[in-house]
Amino acid sequence: MADIFPFRAYRYNAAVVDPAKVLTQPYDKITPAMAEKYAAASPYNLIPIEKGKTLPSDTPANNVYTRAEKTLEEWIRANVIVQDAAPSLYAYFQEYTVPGTSERRTRKGFIAVGRIEDYSAGVVFRHEQTLSGPKADRMELLRHTQTHTGQLFMLYNDPAARIDALLDAAASSKKAEVELRDEYDVVHRLWPITDAQTLETIRREMADKKLVIADGHHRYETAMAYRDERRARDGRVDPSAPYEKVMMSVFNTVGKGLTILPTHRIVANVPNFSFEKIRAALANAFDVTSYPFKEGTNRAEVYEQFRRDLLKGQEQRAIGAYAGDGAFHIFVLKKDADLEELLKGVSPAQRQLDVVLLHSLIVERGLNITRDAVKTEKNITYEREMDTGIAEVDAGRAQICFLLNPVSVETVADMAMGGEVLPQKSTDFFPKLMSGITMYRLKE
Repeated sequence: MADIFPFRAYRYNAAVVDPAKVLTQPYDKITPAMAEKYAAASPYNLIPIEKGKTLPSDTPANNVYTRAEKTLEEWIRANVIVQDAAPSLYAYFQEYTVPGTSERRTRKGFIAVGRIEDYSAGVVFRHEQTLSGPKADRMELLRHTQTHTGQLFMLYNDPAARIDALLDAAASSKKAEVELRDEYDVVHRLWPITDAQTLETIRREMADKKLVIADGHHRYETAMAYRDERRARDGRVDPSAPYEKVMMSVFNTVGKGLTILPTHRIVANVPNFSFEKIRAALANAFDVTSYPFKEGTNRAEVYEQFRRDLLKGQEQRAIGAYAGDGAFHIFVLKKDADLEELLKGVSPAQRQLDVVLLHSLIVERGLNITRDAVKTEKNITYEREMDTGIAEVDAGRAQICFLLNPVSVETVADMAMGGEVLPQKSTDFFPKLMSGITMYRLKE
């Protein structure tokens, strides 16, 4: 099953740089504004390696990938980035506030390198489809740097929490070697674990586990493709080769610190848009409860009641909506709705997802937005914050926003191991894992 290994990570030299000024969010979460902020924070910020800037003057000999390679090599030579002396697993804890609440949680896991497995082996499972563009970008970067700077976010199931107990013991025994607070007020802490007995115990505990990719599907499949490319070039399979493994952060599905946020849908540019027409078109599938308000008086109070009722409606299959018409709305699936008839060709597992109800019924039938239009984001964009989606409607930049409840960790794991793939933008694990907190070099 899961074959994980300690490794000698490359890490930023704390005697030279402040981790808070050099680490970044994952590449696919970095906006142009964030990239500029990172670049200004430190001349050694990871940004030119993690997500460098493409220039009009780029050539095959001087481009975003060659510059990343050169920069990384220079920083290693200058001891800005150094390799740990001993093979380690790395306890990685993240303390954070659940967005939209005052609840503080700590997510506890560890960083290792794990053997890259084909999906057909039944060891690593995906829950999302991938796109060719991001994989081509990550592949070219990996070819040049031969370094994994970003973390794969992997889940395993251990109800007994034996590994969690070992991580707690490691964290309580000494001060974290790395500690920083990121732009989302998340505190990241890292402890190298070098004790041989602890390392072997964790390896042994993981040996019968299966892994689900929570975040990082593109990076995992890039690592798999690079492994195959190197095997073909070398003309053999060498299980000990560095490219047979990939860096990953691993978390227990029963851990109390796991949080999945919903990703809301913002709709614009729909011809002849009418909320009442949508409501009428879906009358056979949904009951709609409306929460009218008066601007400037009771809107905040009504909004809070709407949010509470939307959350309570998870078991009833509830989807929120706001169209700027002086009310919030909740679409609740009718108790006698025949999903087998309404969602022909959709698997029973997929029918249990609110996001499938939203896209297959409300978006496609109620709004007549095609799947191709969804893929190209012609009419739909995505937003984590419910308040932001509502503000887009109020500002006239959107016609309606649909507000979802989060999918559970158990659902993600069950569907992945059952061979099901969730629709795009179904999950948003929070917080993200910091890129550069550890790095795995494929060059000895």
